[in-house]
Parts: sequence; C-alpha cells; structure tokens
Amino acid sequence: MALPYLFEFWALDHQLPPEGDWRNWLIMGGRGAGKTRAGAEWVRAQVEGAMPLEPGRCRRMALVGETIDQVREVMVFGESGILACSPPDRRPDWQATRKRLVWPNGAVAQAFSAHDPEALRGPQFDGAWVDELAKWKKARATWDMLQFGLRLGDDPQVCITTTPRNVGILKELVEQESTVVTSAATEANAAYLAQSFLEEVRARYAGTRLGRQELEGVLLSEAEGALWSAPALEAARVAAPPDLDRIVVALDPPVTGKAGSDDCGIIVAGVVTRGPVQDWRAYVLADCSVSAARPMVWAKAAIRAMEQWGADRLVAEVNQGGDLVAEVIRQVDPMVPVRAVHARRGKVARAEPVAALYEQGRVHHLRGLGALEDQMCAMTAQGFEGRGSPDRVDALVWALSDLMIEPAAKWRRPQVRAV
Repeated sequence: MALPYLFEFWALDHQLPPEGDWRNWLIMGGRGAGKTRAGAEWVRAQVEGAMPLEPGRCRRMALVGETIDQVREVMVFGESGILACSPPDRRPDWQATRKRLVWPNGAVAQAFSAHDPEALRGPQFDGAWVDELAKWKKARATWDMLQFGLRLGDDPQVCITTTPRNVGILKELVEQESTVVTSAATEANAAYLAQSFLEEVRARYAGTRLGRQELEGVLLSEAEGALWSAPALEAARVAAPPDLDRIVVALDPPVTGKAGSDDCGIIVAGVVTRGPVQDWRAYVLADCSVSAARPMVWAKAAIRAMEQWGADRLVAEVNQGGDLVAEVIRQVDPMVPVRAVHARRGKVARAEPVAALYEQGRVHHLRGLGALEDQMCAMTAQGFEGRGSPDRVDALVWALSDLMIEPAAKWRRPQVRAV
C-alpha cells in the first residue's frame, strides 16, 4: 500500500518544507518532535522522481552528522531514518565500504562526519541534510566546507535538523535572510511518543531553561560576559521553597500602557533570614509579568500575585510614574502596603550586587521562570543585550534588594552607643 509512504498525508505542519525561495531550512525542535523524520522525508522528496527509476530534483546529496556512526544509525537506519521511510520500490542500498546510499534511479547520498570537515573538501552536491548541527565540535569548519561543495544544480538547498543550543553557527544561521526556521516542541509529536517518557521529562524539566531548550526547541541566548549564566541558574533551581520569613512582590511598570511598550515586570520572591546574615537565603517564586498592559491591568496582576503568595508588601519602582504608581495600586486595593523605590543608579550597577548573591549560592529559583532567566542571561556589565527593556530583571533586582541587600546592610551597620 502506498498510503503509509505518503508523508504529506501524515506529516505535522512543522515537518513540511516551507514555501518560497530559501537556501537553508532550519528545523529546531525538542527531543522527539519529529525532526529526523522530517529530514529523511525531505531527502526522499529531493531524490525521488515520479516513478522509481525517474530522476528527482537532486542527484548528489550530502548527509552530515556529528559522526559517521550517527549518520548511519540515525539518519540512514534509524526508526525515522531514510530506509524506514522509503517504499520498497524506491528504497536505496547502503554501501557500507563507500559510506553512501544509492537509489534505484541512480541518485547518491554520501555520509560525512562533522569530526572530519576536510572530507568535504572536493566532493560536490546539489543538496544536503545536516543533523544536530548545534552539537558539532567542529561546526564552523564543517559547515563552511559543506557550503563550498554545494555547487551542483540550479538551486542547492540544505535541511538542518537540530535541537537548539546557544552556539554561534546556529545563531548566525537563524539571522541569515536565506534561512527559513521551523520550530516545534516535543509535545507536538506526543501521539508518537511513549507516555512514560513524556511524563518523566515533564516532571523533571518542565519550567526550566534546559526544558525550554530540549523540550520546547527554543534557542536560548546568553550574552558574552553575562552577569548570570544558564548553568548557574540551573544549579540554583529547587523543587519547592522552605518556610519563608518574608515574601514581596516587586513591580517595574512600563513608561506607557500603549501597544508596543515594554512589559510590566512582576516578580515574587521570598527570603529565609533565620541565623546570621551570611546564612540568609532567597527564593524567586514566580514571574507574573504582563505584556504591554494598561496601569489598571498591571496593578491588578501585582495585587493578585500578592494574594496568591501571601506577600507582605509590594515594592514598586516609581521613577517613571511617580505618585501615579501607588495611586493606581490603591485604586484596586487601598489597603495594600506599598514601598516606592527610586532608581538612582543605572540598571547594571543595581544588578551587580544581586548577581553576587547568586555567585555565593544564596538565591534559588523555582520552575517556570524561563522568560526571566532569558533576560538575566542577556544582562552584561556593559548593559542589556536583549530586546526591549529588562523589565523582569529590574523587578527581580528590586525584590532581592528589598529582601536581602538592604536588610543585610542595616544588620551590618555598626551601632553607635550613647555615652
């Protein structure tokens, strides 16, 4: 029967080639999102003709993986590899000694390892499938050598299937005008995955930066010289906080509430202050930020966060709104204890003492703080290198300053005895 091999009938949206004029099709997906199947089916579509012996669009293709073993075991012989996807009358033969596939119509796909970029010097191709580019140790050299070999046919194209990682070659590829990006989370392919696998990875990694990368297929950025790093934030993660002595909600309101304005940062954090100051520990509990919200919207969101977490008070930056910020909050609930704070130093100067608390291992994160952590990893000593304003980081800094830095400074301040 032909139906099992009609991929267009079974494919998910992210597995189908994009329309338009492109050179690179980058498929970034979570584990098990169906990337390998998409790449294998794309190769089939390039080399197969209308009939088994008729030529297709491509005659000479490159299959490039991290190692030759991975090309063979995943891209060629894997459960979603080329051989498993091919109907019997179009199935290619694997010539192990020559490390290549040969189709009945004469098309050839040669296997290459990213550990040996020089092997790509000389051969030429009219198309390529590249798998797990973000894992390659010699990604730059291998990718460059492949580009020089893509010189056959009218319009050589490359399909790249990878779980995203914060590596230069991948970020540059995303920015190229000739690249079309398709993204998918692991959940998109849930119907074809073991339920026990889904339950395990959800329980262990949902709401973490690693989960956003490995399950959601999100390319996470980390600026050079960032005040916070992804590994450090992962190491600071805890499943649940202990009994907390104080909880605050910190608010960094946008300048305006118009469409296109910055988000309103709303961060919930608590602290344990039992024992000497060096033993104090803070816990970032939730990110309740809202997007481009009108004042009444963010005020209600902040008060809702206070009620949900039993916060002691609301810490609100008032540089932009002045008395208006406190007035808007009290219109929602006149009994809310509000502490207005003014930014007298720049964002980096305020953030550095907070970053030092993280370096000392004195701040912990609960899950579900991915958007906040993305901003943290884009905050450098030279400024914020992300898009827009670091509204979530600003709110975090106000929260931890109120809970840890300012009380500790008072605690250490020498007491003057009356004479």
